[in-house]
Amino acid sequence: MTNYKTLNEVITNTELLSDLGSYINGQWIKDEAKGTFPVTDPATHDEKILATIPNLDVDQIDVAIDAGFKEFYNFKDTTIQYRSAQLMKLYDLIIKNKEDLAKLIVLENGKSMFDATSEVNYGASYFKYYAEYITTQGATNIMIQPTNPNNKIFTKKCPVGLISIITPWNFPFAMITRKLSAALAVGCTSIIKPDSQTPLSAIALVKLIDQLDYSPGVVNLILAAHEYTPEFGLKLCESPKIKKLTFTGSTRVGKILMKQCSDTMKKLSFELGGNAPFIVCENVKNLEYAVDQAIAAKFRGLGQTCVCANIFYIHEKVLPKFIEILKPKVEAFVIGHGLDKTTTHGSLINESALNKTNEHVEDALYKGASSVVKGGALSELGKNFYAPTVLTNVSFDSKVCHEETFGPLMAIVPFTDVNSVIAKTNQNSVGLASYVFNDDINELFYISEQLESGMVSCNTGLFSDVNLPFGGIKESGFGKEGSVFGLDDFVVIKSMILGLQPISK
Repeated sequence: MTNYKTLNEVITNTELLSDLGSYINGQWIKDEAKGTFPVTDPATHDEKILATIPNLDVDQIDVAIDAGFKEFYNFKDTTIQYRSAQLMKLYDLIIKNKEDLAKLIVLENGKSMFDATSEVNYGASYFKYYAEYITTQGATNIMIQPTNPNNKIFTKKCPVGLISIITPWNFPFAMITRKLSAALAVGCTSIIKPDSQTPLSAIALVKLIDQLDYSPGVVNLILAAHEYTPEFGLKLCESPKIKKLTFTGSTRVGKILMKQCSDTMKKLSFELGGNAPFIVCENVKNLEYAVDQAIAAKFRGLGQTCVCANIFYIHEKVLPKFIEILKPKVEAFVIGHGLDKTTTHGSLINESALNKTNEHVEDALYKGASSVVKGGALSELGKNFYAPTVLTNVSFDSKVCHEETFGPLMAIVPFTDVNSVIAKTNQNSVGLASYVFNDDINELFYISEQLESGMVSCNTGLFSDVNLPFGGIKESGFGKEGSVFGLDDFVVIKSMILGLQPISK
């Protein structure tokens, strides 16, 4: 299958890609007047072109905004039962097309089929969760008794309005569904802007949505080459008709979007960069388990996830055994094209990702680190392939300790005092996720409560789940996605005060 010639040779339901273009007000826009951009397979030698997508004319964004803004006033009044049924139908369609969706993610992103299938399952789960939640536990109206006994306060959670969704390339499917599911559940309309490197799974998702009886304007999709992204983003930020922007990406871009949204005082939620520590304390007895969790936390998606562990603080007493167990496991990875059934880890997204990983490796080695697993570029497979590298005795002044690598480098920093690790971790300007392994429940709670991060994963390396309020603090952003708390970022609270006239007894 890795020798495919066209996309239609790979997927079964070719209708998923029968309309390659933007989707506005219920219509597919395939006008090529503004040129086109290619979508390529990063895991091929020549970066094979998978599809050619028309650039949307920037003026069409206004059409999408007007359509979503107008339709909001109809969609917000739909019943909970209708919205729940629609979400459940979409979940069923995704599961029915799971293999094709996973293959599209593999082809446009480079990750393994296992990782891509996991992403589809994870992404689909949000539609099912909110479909069930809003009909069983979704009561949001509350009565409050104020100090005046003749008054009553009623609060109601109302959908915020038309929202814009801007998503990255590393989870091209799930980063959309995690946001869109909550928006549709509460009654918001949306405009989706995916990364130009990975639009195929987004198109396929919207094709499935198009099969349902959503009114035109409820969901819109806008696509263009990377060079148009700043202009598109500015349009979405500055429009007063868009009431909320939700973004997953870098802290640098998040700050730009936040400034651009300030004139319209939009509601915002940002899931931005991280620099997650992975701490293994000296009392951890099951090091085999800790190593397996470390591998999962670091090398899922070849290190290209926002919650991937970046620095591994391993207590010096358990470090030799930790490395002894780790080394053969990493060396057993099978690097290759994601469609190959034997592949455990695929390619990086592009040369920039490879170059940054290599830069961090060379910097750490220059500053005294020792190589445990050499790793490095695998040019014989393609220009975006990089075998995972494991380094130990990494100096804290190395780049990897202060910058998010977003690649397959495991940097081990030995330690003796966990409080110094906490202090170093909290010096970071970001705080998305942390990992702590400790066999003493009291110490585990102490460390997790001291760490300044939005999520602390205790004795497990995989924690992403639909029930988790996902989000960070500090410069990793604000707002939550998933769980019951994920709905709050798509609503505003309206208070209605009722004055009652006293009745004579």
